[in-house]
Order: sequence, then structure tokens, then C-alpha cells
Amino acid sequence: MDVKEAIVKRRSIRKYQDKEVPDETIRELMYAARLAPSGNNAQPWKYKIFKTEEEKKMLKENSIFKQDFVYTAPIIILCCGNTKAYPEKKSDRLDDSNHARAIRDLALSTQNIVLRATELGLGTCYVGWMDKPKIKKLLELPEEYIVPYVITIGYPDEQPKTRKTIEEILL
Repeated sequence: MDVKEAIVKRRSIRKYQDKEVPDETIRELMYAARLAPSGNNAQPWKYKIFKTEEEKKMLKENSIFKQDFVYTAPIIILCCGNTKAYPEKKSDRLDDSNHARAIRDLALSTQNIVLRATELGLGTCYVGWMDKPKIKKLLELPEEYIVPYVITIGYPDEQPKTRKTIEEILL
């Protein structure tokens, strides 16, 4: 599968088969994540992978996610960005905050994950609807880490939704 085909096939999946994702496949996803571009080559991304039933139970007992499908995904990847990964700025007038930069760079890295997952026959879904302060506290993450979303990953067990046309997205 080439990049264009992965882009075309990638969809948000919320129902997964009860099938384990091999550790080597997870490593492939992390390999793709680390190769993403980032401002100042800061590589601000940090990931926490939840795959055991005990880990998912801990998340559920703490009501981290509002959507139950998240807890049933074979893999949940917590996506974090370190806002202190960047060098000191010479001018605030011409650049975004480090918070915005970390989100932007993290998005580039996670797009690599979802495209590689698609190539490997996996489905993914970005999920931002979660108790972010609670998960940061639960995992004792440093203050400078932002937690904008997780990605659920597994073998799809549903048909993906359709996308808007080009005409529908142009201003």
C-alpha cells in the first residue's frame, strides 16, 4: 500500500475485533511516530501504550473516557506533547506558543501512526473527549506535558463512514 492508498483508506473506527495487536506491530507504529518532522527538531511527543485488561480497567474505574468504545479497543495510545522541548524563543511576536507548537508537532507524529496502522490493516480513532487533568494526575505526568487526545487501535469490526467531497471542504 502506498501513502495515497493509506490516506484514502484511513477512517475513524470505533468497533474492533477481539484480536490482539502484536508487540512488533506496536513497535512499527512507534517507529513511524518518531520519524515525523517537528519545529526545531524538538520531537516533543511522548506516548503511553495501554494494552492490558488491568490498564484499561484502571482507566475505566477512574472514568477517564466518556465513550465506552475506548475501553474495548485492543490498544489505547495516550498522546502527549512536552511544551518544554523547544529552545527558548527569540521573539514571541512571530511564533505560536509552545503549547500550540507541541500540539502541531504531536499531530504530525500521530498522523504517521494512523497511516502506518492503516497500511498494516488496523483501524484507529482519535479521541479527545476525556478527563485530561485526571489522567495527567493518575499517571503523574509532568506539568509541561499536554494530553490533547488518545488514539485507539485494533482490527476493524465495522464499515467506515464516508467523507465529504472536495467541493464541500473548499471555502
